[in-house]
Amino acid sequence: MLRRNFIKLSAAGFAAVMYSRLTYAAGNGVSLINKPDEAWAQVGGQWVKLTSKGSSVFTYQDIKVEVKASGNAQAVYIQSPLAELHAVKFEWKYQTAAYAKILGDHWERTYGDLAWKTPEADTKNPWYVLLHDDKRTACFGVKTACNTICWWEVKSNAVELYMDTRSGGVGVKLGQRTLHAADIVTGMSAAGQTPYATLTNFCKVMCAKPRLPKQPVYGINDWYVVYGKNSYQTIKDQTTAMTELVVDTNNRPFSVIDDGWQQADDFSIVNDKFNDMHKMADEIKRLGMRPGLWTRPLIARKDDSKTLLASKIPGRSQEDELILDPTIPENLARVTRNISLYKQWGYNLVKHDYSTFDIFGKWGFQMKSEFTTPGWKLHDQTKTNAEVINALYRVIREAAGDMYIIGCNTMSHLAAGIFELNRIGDDTSGKEWARTKKMGVNTLGFRMPQNNTFYAADGDCVGLTKDVAWGKNKQWLQLLAESGSPLFISAELDFLDTEKKDTIKQAFANAAKVQPNGEPLDWLTNQFPEKWMLNGREVVFKWE
Repeated sequence: MLRRNFIKLSAAGFAAVMYSRLTYAAGNGVSLINKPDEAWAQVGGQWVKLTSKGSSVFTYQDIKVEVKASGNAQAVYIQSPLAELHAVKFEWKYQTAAYAKILGDHWERTYGDLAWKTPEADTKNPWYVLLHDDKRTACFGVKTACNTICWWEVKSNAVELYMDTRSGGVGVKLGQRTLHAADIVTGMSAAGQTPYATLTNFCKVMCAKPRLPKQPVYGINDWYVVYGKNSYQTIKDQTTAMTELVVDTNNRPFSVIDDGWQQADDFSIVNDKFNDMHKMADEIKRLGMRPGLWTRPLIARKDDSKTLLASKIPGRSQEDELILDPTIPENLARVTRNISLYKQWGYNLVKHDYSTFDIFGKWGFQMKSEFTTPGWKLHDQTKTNAEVINALYRVIREAAGDMYIIGCNTMSHLAAGIFELNRIGDDTSGKEWARTKKMGVNTLGFRMPQNNTFYAADGDCVGLTKDVAWGKNKQWLQLLAESGSPLFISAELDFLDTEKKDTIKQAFANAAKVQPNGEPLDWLTNQFPEKWMLNGREVVFKWE
């Protein structure tokens, strides 16, 4: 495997020659990346080249970037006491065959768009990227919980790592402190190892200490049945009916109340459809499930002082929805109070949503050129965007105590190790099968290596309604239930005949127990994998 100068990635097939200062260790998860060939810094919208005198320190005026060995990683430290720093870029020289395939991750959730693709210059591969031929797979990444937003670009003559240090839409003001920007890790597949197994192992390298549920998580969520038109009675009816299909009383399912329970601009006040959320939680428990609750932590009240609000960003509506600036301590204190309140009400799980969009004004699929609009500022410009997000996630985590947390619309690499579960794809549907296939099947196919290595990877719900063909949803239900990932069902109760109830009962029984991760067998060539290895047997699905 790749060691030093001019060593080929594999003896045959991967006609790629890495050269200069790239070093890899064996496929045991231990890997090193040596000093980059070039280092650049972005200041005031311009890239300037840093210089080095043969050491691992790169400088330009007052900017200093240092690379230090740190266990199985190379830690990157940045100083910029005067300049407002936008980003740092590393480049390693290499050449690779045109037919090599690469796979990157996504900023937050996926949007039906992950696939093994041919390298394209200037395409951002968030957090990590894999290079593959018929024989071997090379991995480049950064460890989770990094303090910069990172991506990789694969070009015809170089591989580049970008570490974005912006605060809001402007450069960060680091002052006299040193920023621990990222920990770079790399890996190489063992002989005969599949790309799926390689990525799974590499996820363990990137996240050494995931925070996982004590038991597999499964249950119901009301969103794809009522789409926010819920009430105390609809939740009671759903929970009552679905509890009858539960067979594992040692691992009780969750009944998650989605959007619609709260006052529109205040997630600490219940509306008149529910009246008493403590009573609702008690009722769910009495019926035999564990209560869960959806929230949006950064929504502001209409009467909030303007001093608490985030800057206006093009693309983010702030006429009807005001957003809290997450760098203001008073706002973080409100997040703490709300999450703590849900625990006092008796909820066992909280699903928090929208935070990436509320901070940056963009969804993940809109972040191809920029993940936020340039020019706007946070209240505290001394923290990078990644540091701001990390601080928000830690506040939620600490307030939650022993409640499970599902991150939704969260930066996946920053959620790993903090939250027990993470929604890994955009919404599926209770209205159209095409959306479930695009958002659900694709994300499960390409993010399953993150399941139980980063968090429990939630591929979203099965929307069992009259609008979606049962033959398709039955397959999606089976895949989720037998893949080792979380399972949530949204079901129209009058749609459930004996066959459907029996199928759900078996799905719940499967999802309640520990299972090996499902493996997509045709993901190298199929963006919506149909061939899967589930519990030691090959299963073929027909999505169309």
